[in-house]
Amino acid sequence: MSESFYQKTNESPDQPFEASLRPPAFSEFIGQDKAKERLQLMVDAAKMRGDVLDHVLLTGPPGLGKTTLANIIANAVGTTIHTTSGPQIEKAGDLAGILTNLQKGDILFIDEIHRLHPAIEEYLYPAMEDFRLDIIIDSGPSARSIQLNLPKFTLVGATTRAGMLTAPLRSRFGFTNRLDYYNLEDLASVIERSAGLLEVEVERAGAIQIASRSRGTPRVANALLRWTRDYAQVKADGKINEKIADDALTMIEIDSDGLDEMDKRLLEAMIYKFNGGPVGISSLAVAVGEDASTIEDVHEPFLIMQGLFKRTPRGRMAMPAAYEKIGAPVPPKAQEELF
Repeated sequence: MSESFYQKTNESPDQPFEASLRPPAFSEFIGQDKAKERLQLMVDAAKMRGDVLDHVLLTGPPGLGKTTLANIIANAVGTTIHTTSGPQIEKAGDLAGILTNLQKGDILFIDEIHRLHPAIEEYLYPAMEDFRLDIIIDSGPSARSIQLNLPKFTLVGATTRAGMLTAPLRSRFGFTNRLDYYNLEDLASVIERSAGLLEVEVERAGAIQIASRSRGTPRVANALLRWTRDYAQVKADGKINEKIADDALTMIEIDSDGLDEMDKRLLEAMIYKFNGGPVGISSLAVAVGEDASTIEDVHEPFLIMQGLFKRTPRGRMAMPAAYEKIGAPVPPKAQEELF
Protein backbone atom coordinates (compact mmCIF):
# COMPACT_ATOMS: atom_id res chain seq x y z
CA MET A 1 0.00 0.00 0.00
CA SER A 2 1.34 3.37 -0.99
CA GLU A 3 1.61 5.89 1.83
CA SER A 4 1.38 9.54 0.85
CA PHE A 5 3.44 12.36 2.28
CA TYR A 6 0.32 14.00 3.69
CA GLN A 7 -0.84 10.79 5.37
CA LYS A 8 2.48 10.49 7.22
CA THR A 9 2.36 14.18 8.13
CA ASN A 10 -1.12 13.91 9.63
CA GLU A 11 -0.25 10.78 11.62
CA SER A 12 2.60 12.40 13.59
CA PRO A 13 1.34 15.73 14.96
CA ASP A 14 3.37 15.74 18.18
CA GLN A 15 6.85 14.98 16.91
CA PRO A 16 9.65 17.04 18.56
CA PHE A 17 10.19 18.99 15.33
CA GLU A 18 6.64 20.33 15.45
CA ALA A 19 6.76 21.06 19.18
CA SER A 20 9.95 23.10 18.85
CA LEU A 21 8.33 25.40 16.27
CA ARG A 22 5.14 26.10 18.21
CA PRO A 23 4.76 29.76 19.24
CA PRO A 24 4.52 30.23 23.02
CA ALA A 25 2.36 33.39 23.02
CA PHE A 26 -0.56 34.98 21.16
CA SER A 27 1.78 37.68 19.83
CA GLU A 28 3.86 35.06 18.00
CA PHE A 29 0.93 33.01 16.70
CA ILE A 30 0.38 33.79 13.01
CA GLY A 31 -3.07 33.64 11.44
CA GLN A 32 -6.49 32.74 12.91
CA ASP A 33 -6.90 36.41 13.87
CA LYS A 34 -10.55 36.19 14.96
CA ALA A 35 -10.02 33.18 17.23
CA LYS A 36 -6.82 34.66 18.61
CA GLU A 37 -8.45 37.99 19.42
CA ARG A 38 -11.41 36.35 21.16
CA LEU A 39 -9.24 34.02 23.20
CA GLN A 40 -6.93 36.85 24.21
CA LEU A 41 -9.94 38.88 25.38
CA MET A 42 -11.30 35.94 27.42
CA VAL A 43 -7.93 35.40 29.07
CA ASP A 44 -7.50 39.08 29.91
CA ALA A 45 -11.03 39.32 31.33
CA ALA A 46 -10.56 36.24 33.51
CA LYS A 47 -7.25 37.57 34.84
CA MET A 48 -8.81 40.97 35.61
CA ARG A 49 -11.59 39.28 37.60
CA GLY A 50 -9.18 36.90 39.28
CA ASP A 51 -11.39 34.09 38.02
CA VAL A 52 -10.83 30.84 36.17
CA LEU A 53 -11.14 30.91 32.37
CA ASP A 54 -14.36 29.46 30.94
CA HIS A 55 -14.26 26.16 29.03
CA VAL A 56 -13.13 26.45 25.40
CA LEU A 57 -13.83 24.25 22.38
CA LEU A 58 -11.58 24.47 19.30
CA THR A 59 -12.72 22.81 16.08
CA GLY A 60 -11.29 22.50 12.59
CA PRO A 61 -9.17 20.30 10.33
CA PRO A 62 -5.93 18.78 11.68
CA GLY A 63 -2.71 20.78 11.71
CA LEU A 64 -4.18 24.28 12.07
CA GLY A 65 -3.01 25.04 15.61
CA LYS A 66 -5.56 23.70 18.12
CA THR A 67 -2.91 22.11 20.36
CA THR A 68 -0.69 25.17 19.99
CA LEU A 69 -3.51 27.49 21.06
CA ALA A 70 -4.24 25.31 24.10
CA ASN A 71 -0.64 25.67 25.22
CA ILE A 72 -0.69 29.41 24.51
CA ILE A 73 -3.82 29.77 26.66
CA ALA A 74 -2.07 28.00 29.53
CA ASN A 75 0.99 30.25 29.16
CA ALA A 76 -1.19 33.37 29.03
CA VAL A 77 -3.14 32.36 32.13
CA GLY A 78 0.09 31.37 33.86
CA THR A 79 -1.00 27.90 34.86
CA THR A 80 -0.24 24.23 34.15
CA ILE A 81 -1.67 22.35 31.19
CA HIS A 82 -2.55 18.65 31.46
CA THR A 83 -2.82 16.99 28.05
CA THR A 84 -4.71 13.85 27.09
CA SER A 85 -6.98 12.64 24.27
CA GLY A 86 -10.43 11.12 23.99
CA PRO A 87 -9.32 7.56 23.12
CA GLN A 88 -6.88 7.49 26.07
CA ILE A 89 -9.68 7.89 28.62
CA GLU A 90 -11.12 4.39 28.57
CA LYS A 91 -13.00 4.28 31.90
CA ALA A 92 -14.34 6.57 34.59
CA GLY A 93 -11.36 5.84 36.83
CA ASP A 94 -9.01 7.30 34.21
CA LEU A 95 -11.01 10.53 34.14
CA ALA A 96 -11.21 10.66 37.92
CA GLY A 97 -7.44 10.29 38.21
CA ILE A 98 -6.86 13.17 35.81
CA LEU A 99 -9.43 15.50 37.38
CA THR A 100 -8.37 14.92 40.98
CA ASN A 101 -4.78 15.85 40.12
CA LEU A 102 -5.76 19.29 38.83
CA GLN A 103 -5.07 22.46 40.77
CA LYS A 104 -7.23 25.59 40.73
CA GLY A 105 -7.00 27.34 37.36
CA ASP A 106 -5.25 24.45 35.60
CA ILE A 107 -5.97 23.72 31.94
CA LEU A 108 -7.17 20.23 30.98
CA PHE A 109 -6.65 19.78 27.25
CA ILE A 110 -8.52 16.87 25.65
CA ASP A 111 -7.61 16.34 22.02
CA GLU A 112 -10.06 14.52 19.73
CA ILE A 113 -12.71 15.04 22.39
CA HIS A 114 -15.43 13.71 20.08
CA ARG A 115 -13.97 10.22 20.62
CA LEU A 116 -14.82 10.17 24.33
CA HIS A 117 -16.99 7.22 25.31
CA PRO A 118 -20.60 8.32 26.03
CA ALA A 119 -20.38 6.92 29.57
CA ILE A 120 -17.28 9.03 30.23
CA GLU A 121 -19.09 12.12 28.98
CA GLU A 122 -21.74 11.64 31.67
CA TYR A 123 -19.04 11.94 34.34
CA LEU A 124 -17.62 15.01 32.63
CA TYR A 125 -20.86 17.03 32.71
CA PRO A 126 -20.98 17.74 36.51
CA ALA A 127 -17.22 18.24 36.50
CA MET A 128 -17.54 21.02 33.90
CA GLU A 129 -20.63 22.66 35.39
CA ASP A 130 -20.39 22.22 39.16
CA PHE A 131 -16.76 21.13 39.56
CA ARG A 132 -17.67 17.90 41.23
CA LEU A 133 -17.24 14.25 40.32
CA ASP A 134 -19.87 11.62 41.09
CA ILE A 135 -18.33 8.16 41.10
CA ILE A 136 -20.35 4.95 41.44
CA ILE A 137 -18.55 2.20 43.35
CA ASP A 138 -19.48 -1.49 43.05
CA SER A 139 -22.62 -2.58 41.25
CA GLY A 140 -26.03 -4.04 41.94
CA PRO A 141 -27.50 -3.78 45.46
CA SER A 142 -24.12 -2.79 46.93
CA ALA A 143 -23.61 0.12 44.52
CA ARG A 144 -23.06 3.51 46.10
CA SER A 145 -22.14 6.96 44.88
CA ILE A 146 -19.22 9.05 46.12
CA GLN A 147 -19.05 12.76 45.40
CA LEU A 148 -15.66 14.44 45.05
CA ASN A 149 -15.28 18.21 44.95
CA LEU A 150 -12.89 19.47 42.28
CA PRO A 151 -10.94 22.73 42.03
CA LYS A 152 -12.19 25.14 39.38
CA PHE A 153 -10.41 24.28 36.15
CA THR A 154 -10.65 25.06 32.44
CA LEU A 155 -11.40 22.34 29.92
CA VAL A 156 -10.02 23.03 26.44
CA GLY A 157 -11.40 20.52 23.96
CA ALA A 158 -10.16 20.06 20.40
CA THR A 159 -11.89 18.14 17.65
CA THR A 160 -11.50 17.63 13.92
CA ARG A 161 -15.11 16.42 13.68
CA ALA A 162 -17.37 18.88 15.46
CA GLY A 163 -20.47 17.17 14.08
CA MET A 164 -19.69 14.05 16.12
CA LEU A 165 -19.84 15.95 19.42
CA THR A 166 -22.99 15.30 21.43
CA ALA A 167 -25.24 18.32 21.97
CA PRO A 168 -25.01 18.15 25.81
CA LEU A 169 -21.22 18.24 25.72
CA ARG A 170 -21.05 21.02 23.15
CA SER A 171 -23.48 23.19 25.13
CA ARG A 172 -21.24 23.10 28.22
CA PHE A 173 -18.41 24.97 26.52
CA GLY A 174 -18.50 28.73 27.08
CA PHE A 175 -16.65 29.50 23.85
CA THR A 176 -16.57 27.60 20.57
CA ASN A 177 -14.40 28.61 17.65
CA ARG A 178 -13.54 26.99 14.35
CA LEU A 179 -10.06 27.33 12.92
CA ASP A 180 -9.94 27.80 9.14
CA TYR A 181 -7.33 26.94 6.54
CA TYR A 182 -4.56 29.53 6.19
CA ASN A 183 -4.21 31.91 3.26
CA LEU A 184 -0.99 31.98 1.25
CA GLU A 185 0.55 35.07 2.89
CA ASP A 186 -0.02 33.90 6.47
CA LEU A 187 1.32 30.45 5.63
CA ALA A 188 4.44 31.97 4.06
CA SER A 189 4.94 33.98 7.26
CA VAL A 190 4.66 30.78 9.30
CA ILE A 191 7.34 29.21 7.11
CA GLU A 192 9.65 32.22 7.49
CA ARG A 193 9.24 32.13 11.28
CA SER A 194 9.96 28.38 11.38
CA ALA A 195 12.96 28.84 9.10
CA GLY A 196 14.34 31.43 11.51
CA LEU A 197 14.02 29.00 14.42
CA LEU A 198 15.72 26.30 12.36
CA GLU A 199 18.43 28.75 11.33
CA VAL A 200 17.67 28.21 7.66
CA GLU A 201 17.85 31.09 5.18
CA VAL A 202 14.71 31.27 3.05
CA GLU A 203 13.73 33.87 0.48
CA ARG A 204 10.15 35.14 0.41
CA ALA A 205 9.63 33.57 -3.02
CA GLY A 206 10.85 30.24 -1.64
CA ALA A 207 8.47 30.52 1.32
CA ILE A 208 5.59 31.30 -1.05
CA GLN A 209 6.49 28.28 -3.16
CA ILE A 210 6.33 25.98 -0.12
CA ALA A 211 3.17 27.65 1.19
CA SER A 212 1.35 27.18 -2.11
CA ARG A 213 1.78 23.40 -1.79
CA SER A 214 0.94 23.11 1.92
CA ARG A 215 -2.85 22.74 1.66
CA GLY A 216 -3.37 25.79 3.85
CA THR A 217 -2.03 23.87 6.86
CA PRO A 218 0.91 24.99 9.05
CA ARG A 219 1.75 21.42 10.08
CA VAL A 220 2.15 20.43 6.44
CA ALA A 221 4.09 23.63 5.74
CA ASN A 222 6.59 22.88 8.52
CA ALA A 223 7.04 19.31 7.31
CA LEU A 224 7.65 20.53 3.74
CA LEU A 225 10.08 23.13 5.08
CA ARG A 226 12.04 20.41 6.87
CA TRP A 227 12.27 18.38 3.66
CA THR A 228 13.25 21.45 1.61
CA ARG A 229 15.92 22.34 4.18
CA ASP A 230 17.47 18.88 3.79
CA TYR A 231 17.32 19.14 0.00
CA ALA A 232 18.95 22.59 0.02
CA GLN A 233 21.76 21.40 2.28
CA VAL A 234 22.60 18.45 0.03
CA LYS A 235 21.83 19.81 -3.44
CA ALA A 236 22.58 23.52 -3.02
CA ASP A 237 24.25 25.97 -0.63
CA GLY A 238 21.62 25.59 2.10
CA LYS A 239 19.63 28.66 1.07
CA ILE A 240 16.01 28.11 0.02
CA ASN A 241 14.91 30.13 -2.98
CA GLU A 242 11.99 29.61 -5.35
CA LYS A 243 13.81 27.16 -7.65
CA ILE A 244 15.25 25.08 -4.81
CA ALA A 245 11.82 24.84 -3.17
CA ASP A 246 10.23 23.82 -6.48
CA ASP A 247 12.89 21.18 -7.16
CA ALA A 248 12.68 19.80 -3.62
CA LEU A 249 8.90 19.41 -3.67
CA THR A 250 8.88 18.03 -7.19
CA MET A 251 11.26 15.33 -5.97
CA ILE A 252 8.61 14.05 -3.53
CA GLU A 253 5.93 14.36 -6.24
CA ILE A 254 4.00 17.30 -4.80
CA ASP A 255 2.86 19.49 -7.66
CA SER A 256 2.21 23.23 -7.80
CA ASP A 257 -1.38 22.76 -6.57
CA GLY A 258 -0.33 20.72 -3.53
CA LEU A 259 -1.46 17.35 -4.90
CA ASP A 260 0.70 14.34 -4.12
CA GLU A 261 0.97 10.96 -5.84
CA MET A 262 -2.07 9.45 -4.08
CA ASP A 263 -4.25 12.46 -4.90
CA LYS A 264 -3.44 12.01 -8.59
CA ARG A 265 -4.07 8.26 -8.41
CA LEU A 266 -7.50 8.97 -6.95
CA LEU A 267 -8.33 11.35 -9.79
CA GLU A 268 -7.08 8.89 -12.42
CA ALA A 269 -9.04 6.00 -10.88
CA MET A 270 -12.18 8.09 -10.70
CA ILE A 271 -11.95 9.10 -14.36
CA TYR A 272 -10.40 6.10 -16.10
CA LYS A 273 -11.77 3.21 -14.01
CA PHE A 274 -15.19 4.59 -13.04
CA ASN A 275 -15.91 6.96 -15.94
CA GLY A 276 -15.92 9.95 -13.62
CA GLY A 277 -18.31 8.40 -11.12
CA PRO A 278 -20.49 8.26 -9.20
CA VAL A 279 -18.55 5.66 -7.24
CA GLY A 280 -18.63 4.56 -3.61
CA ILE A 281 -15.69 5.30 -1.34
CA SER A 282 -15.08 1.58 -0.72
CA SER A 283 -14.79 0.81 -4.43
CA LEU A 284 -12.49 3.80 -4.92
CA ALA A 285 -10.30 2.67 -2.00
CA VAL A 286 -9.92 -0.83 -3.49
CA ALA A 287 -9.05 0.64 -6.90
CA VAL A 288 -6.12 2.67 -5.54
CA GLY A 289 -5.05 0.25 -2.80
CA GLU A 290 -5.67 2.66 0.07
CA ASP A 291 -7.75 2.57 3.23
CA ALA A 292 -11.19 4.18 2.84
CA SER A 293 -10.88 6.16 6.09
CA THR A 294 -7.52 7.57 4.96
CA ILE A 295 -9.07 8.76 1.71
CA GLU A 296 -11.93 10.40 3.60
CA ASP A 297 -9.79 12.05 6.28
CA VAL A 298 -6.56 12.95 4.45
CA HIS A 299 -7.18 13.27 0.73
CA GLU A 300 -10.84 13.89 0.03
CA PRO A 301 -11.32 17.16 2.00
CA PHE A 302 -8.58 18.89 0.01
CA LEU A 303 -9.77 17.49 -3.33
CA ILE A 304 -13.30 18.73 -2.61
CA MET A 305 -11.99 22.12 -1.46
CA GLN A 306 -10.06 22.43 -4.74
CA GLY A 307 -13.17 21.63 -6.77
CA LEU A 308 -11.81 18.31 -8.06
CA PHE A 309 -14.19 15.94 -6.27
CA LYS A 310 -17.89 16.15 -5.58
CA ARG A 311 -19.97 14.19 -3.09
CA THR A 312 -23.43 13.16 -4.23
CA PRO A 313 -26.07 10.81 -2.75
CA ARG A 314 -24.96 8.21 -5.30
CA GLY A 315 -21.24 8.50 -4.53
CA ARG A 316 -18.14 10.53 -5.44
CA MET A 317 -17.87 12.20 -8.84
CA ALA A 318 -15.02 13.87 -10.68
CA MET A 319 -15.51 17.57 -11.43
CA PRO A 320 -14.42 19.15 -14.74
CA ALA A 321 -11.31 20.50 -13.01
CA ALA A 322 -10.22 16.91 -12.31
CA TYR A 323 -10.33 16.04 -16.02
CA GLU A 324 -8.34 19.17 -16.79
CA LYS A 325 -5.82 18.34 -14.07
CA ILE A 326 -4.91 14.97 -15.55
CA GLY A 327 -5.33 16.06 -19.16
CA ALA A 328 -8.45 14.08 -20.02
CA PRO A 329 -11.40 15.44 -22.03
CA VAL A 330 -14.66 15.92 -20.14
CA PRO A 331 -17.33 13.64 -21.64
CA PRO A 332 -20.53 15.45 -22.65
CA LYS A 333 -22.58 13.13 -20.43
CA ALA A 334 -20.41 13.98 -17.46
CA GLN A 335 -20.82 17.69 -18.13
CA GLU A 336 -24.61 17.31 -18.15
CA GLU A 337 -24.57 15.42 -14.84
CA LEU A 338 -22.18 17.82 -13.12
CA PHE A 339 -23.85 21.09 -14.06
